[in-house]
Amino acid sequence: MPVIIVGNLSVGGSGKTPLVMYLVDQLRKRGRNPAVISRGYRGSGPFPLIVHTDTSPDDCGDEPAQIVRRLQVPMAVGPDRVADIELLTGQFDVDVVISDDGLQHYALQRDIEIAVIDRTSGSDNHFLMPAGPLREPASRLSSVDFQVHHVTGGTTISGSPGKQLFQMQLSPASPRRVDRQQPDQRFNAQGTVHAVAGIGQPERFFQTCEQMGLQIQRHIFPDHHNYAESDLQFGDDQLVLMTEKDAVKCRLFATDKHWYVPVDAKLSHGLVDQILQQLNA
Repeated sequence: MPVIIVGNLSVGGSGKTPLVMYLVDQLRKRGRNPAVISRGYRGSGPFPLIVHTDTSPDDCGDEPAQIVRRLQVPMAVGPDRVADIELLTGQFDVDVVISDDGLQHYALQRDIEIAVIDRTSGSDNHFLMPAGPLREPASRLSSVDFQVHHVTGGTTISGSPGKQLFQMQLSPASPRRVDRQQPDQRFNAQGTVHAVAGIGQPERFFQTCEQMGLQIQRHIFPDHHNYAESDLQFGDDQLVLMTEKDAVKCRLFATDKHWYVPVDAKLSHGLVDQILQQLNA
């Protein structure tokens, strides 16, 4: 079973999950049957666990819940990635597995490694943990198959995108209702909007909101925060806007005031074609 690792060298959000969802969508369009595995960070299990659209983020983790609810792709989570794959292949027709994170999970054999490099944070700290954000030395990038550089609009990376180097931008879509109990109305914000973010790079989300022309009041929560209803009560009737990762943890108590912003990965041309060439070889 071919395995594609989508990982990074640094801690915190870099854009891995949007890239995983992009790859699932593109591989499906080319006739493949992908499945996804993940550690299931902060999920309680029991592991290995098949993730369904109604699986609680408390059990599987927020990012796996986000992926499955968006794409309805076969997915398993658990710290033993080999056991995750065995569970998936025993229940689904799968011909390629994508691992969301796991570049440093060397117990898992891999056929293709994709490293996501965040160029949006502006950090020049290249020290290993705990002095810096790196899990492995930067020299590790020389051994991966592909580098995907997450950039903002108008940013260019050193070197020309080509055989092993690709640029990725995250493009926001129209906000959607968190509860989805009724067909989405058109998002119509009057005045200030409460912008909620419990992700690795919250300022990235706030900038997206401002680029949409919104006036926002920032509310920062820890990455992977387990939301309670009281977290979204701000003493007024203004709309609350959040990330898709946050939204999966707020569905049970969301109202018509709660919206989220889906984002889609946009990549420079050729990555999926080259992945398929390696898989076919």
